[in-house]
Amino acid sequence: MKGIFGEFQVNWAARRFLDKNVYRLFKNVTLPTASSGTTQVDHVIVSKYGVFVIETKNMKGWIFGGPNQKIWTQTLYRHTSKFLNPLHQNDKHTRTLQSTLELDPSKIFSLVVFVGDSTFKTSMPDNVVSGRGYIRFIKAKKQVVLSDSEIRSICER
Repeated sequence: MKGIFGEFQVNWAARRFLDKNVYRLFKNVTLPTASSGTTQVDHVIVSKYGVFVIETKNMKGWIFGGPNQKIWTQTLYRHTSKFLNPLHQNDKHTRTLQSTLELDPSKIFSLVVFVGDSTFKTSMPDNVVSGRGYIRFIKAKKQVVLSDSEIRSICER
């Protein structure tokens, strides 16, 4: 339920703060993979500014991790949990979607969104954000990289 609620928050913010005439939101996209059956992407947002592949994490507490670390840590009060680096998880999603859509890598963006009451305790790259920071990340992309026909083709696929 926690994951579903987190994904709902991202859906809600996208619908509220991203212009529907510019950005198309797809939820729970399942893609076939070459090696392991399928992979499930929480959100894909398609626009003339690119394709945004979003992994959502609904977590509380302090979050420790770095882009190249395989395992990240969540600390909530005195309890510590380990979890897989969501950047690595989303990298698989991004590469699979890129291959499926035959997209140039410069037109696809990986984004990890933490919702819930969490605080980053280590420096995070620009594409790891909390709350509505993902809206700012998406809106910061101003260079048109996809034509209307490319957008239609991607959305149909």
